[in-house]
Amino acid sequence: MRRTIILLIVLCCILLGGCGNKDSGTHADHGSTASGPAAAGTSESTDTIAARDNTPTVLVPSADGTESYGSDTVSIDISNTSEGYVMVQYTGNNPKVKLQVGTPGGDTYTYLLSQDRLYEAFPLSGGNGPYTFTVLENVEGDMYSVAFDQNAEVQIKDEFLPFLYPNQYVDFASDSTAVAKGKELAAGAGSELEVITNIYHFVTENIVYDTDKASSVEYGYLPDIDETLSTQKGICFDYAALTAAMLRSQRIPTRLEVGYAGDAYHAWISCYVEEIGWIDDIIEFDGSSWSLMDPTFAASTSSRDLKKFIGDGSNYVVKYYY
Repeated sequence: MRRTIILLIVLCCILLGGCGNKDSGTHADHGSTASGPAAAGTSESTDTIAARDNTPTVLVPSADGTESYGSDTVSIDISNTSEGYVMVQYTGNNPKVKLQVGTPGGDTYTYLLSQDRLYEAFPLSGGNGPYTFTVLENVEGDMYSVAFDQNAEVQIKDEFLPFLYPNQYVDFASDSTAVAKGKELAAGAGSELEVITNIYHFVTENIVYDTDKASSVEYGYLPDIDETLSTQKGICFDYAALTAAMLRSQRIPTRLEVGYAGDAYHAWISCYVEEIGWIDDIIEFDGSSWSLMDPTFAASTSSRDLKKFIGDGSNYVVKYYY
């Protein structure tokens, strides 16, 4: 019998200002979801398992305007919160503008809004319940004032939707080169686990860590997945976003998770799959849980050292889901 399990593919990251020491605050405690969507296009017989359909599926977030709030410079469109996202647009002239999303669990997600005056999609990572959306404009230094805020009661019709749609951090479209590459890597795979394996190997074997970029990256940096694919280099945030985009376009719910691995700030990937299996003898399902794999470590350390570092997963502490 198939059981839905969680496969954690950990991607080491320098994110939003680089690696740092663990802060003294309390990290958000996010629980794992116990169920997952059925595999699209997978069929079984007693003898063979047919290749799953690798046709990309790219969900498109939109600001429909059916329920929108704002001011002369701010628009917060909550028309599609049931799909797991909110759309926000800033059209003012302030060069430093933030969006804060307060979740039902009390966590606050902070984003920088772009200056291109277009709507951007942000995931409703906290599940169902009351949210607050606050747009802040810079006054001077580190001081910000509230430009507009809005409350909304959210009921998401499928808990996996926030991790299937594109958003500001995992930004892709139907014409993205990465989507086409994901389709290529998923060709012939009989399961989600095989797709994850193929994409993982491609990313870890072909994308080179950019140490120069890592030493100069600034707060608010956003990955460009097609640039990462084209240059075949990037920081760990780029690794995570590229991998997540390819997997989401293959209908595999994928969370980009940010937190700490030991004392270092990192990002990693969590995927929902329908099969139990192995990858490189490093990720292993023991009947109740998965061990973790960090492809940055996998590329530079032995399996023994990697397993020792990962241990039971307690070295990894999640702060945010995207």
